[in-house]
Amino acid sequence: MRYVVGYTANARGHDAVHLAVALARNHDVSLDLVLVVPEDSPFNAVYPPETGYNDILTEQAQRWLDEGLALVPADVTARGHIRRGDSEAQTLIDTAVEMDAAALVIGATNSGLFKRFTIGSVASSLLHSSPVPVVLAPQGYHRTDPITRMSCGFGTRPGADELLDVAVESARDRGLPLRLVSLLALDGGDSPELAAAAREHAAARLAAVVGSAGSTDQAASLHKEPEIVVAQGRTIEEAVDRLDWEDGEILLIGSSRLAQQRATFLGTTANRILRALPVPMIVVPRDYSRRSA
Repeated sequence: MRYVVGYTANARGHDAVHLAVALARNHDVSLDLVLVVPEDSPFNAVYPPETGYNDILTEQAQRWLDEGLALVPADVTARGHIRRGDSEAQTLIDTAVEMDAAALVIGATNSGLFKRFTIGSVASSLLHSSPVPVVLAPQGYHRTDPITRMSCGFGTRPGADELLDVAVESARDRGLPLRLVSLLALDGGDSPELAAAAREHAAARLAAVVGSAGSTDQAASLHKEPEIVVAQGRTIEEAVDRLDWEDGEILLIGSSRLAQQRATFLGTTANRILRALPVPMIVVPRDYSRRSA
């Protein structure tokens, strides 16, 4: 299994490498660090390129890439690649498809006292078009120890069962505990009745996914019985804040129903979750299946 890491020679690129290492450890995953440099274009500041310009650019890019590879510990396999393209996001997508990557890992910036994510233009493009899961590292993510728990944001809209199937299989493969998270935004505050209904719905869908053809063995080998948690708040952000998050945790969410088939599309709710989330996030494309990927 391969993960493509969108590397940049700054703190954001380092965050992406750290998270990729955490995901790769204790798992059969190799990393491909990809540094995108601009193609020759009449719109570039230097065009046509002066003699030796491309050689200098390639040498500098290779030095940056070597610095990124130096962040990867010896127990994780990693390779570096320099790619040229007009669009960094599209070049990363093309590379991930070409390499048959299982995920695309990037760093996201954030601001404020509570480490809210802020998505830049490259991350935004990937989150609205990538055919493979996109993994987002928060700013200042230094953890390289293995992931300790997987949470799955679960709702009632179409595609929830497919996402749950991916979460069950991923948790099983990694030997991780799985937590199903349902978020309720209520103007009037907490509602025990709605919380109970959300928990009942999640339990029913989990049973259906586990009992479907080919899923029984997966569920039987899970680390332990999945936990179901319902968080409530006046807003989605407040509900996220009320949850307990482990340092080694990662949240799995699905794309909006507006996404094209086998593509990501970050919807309104996911954007609001992202603004409050203190841990990394994986956005799974619509109709995505780990078995067919």
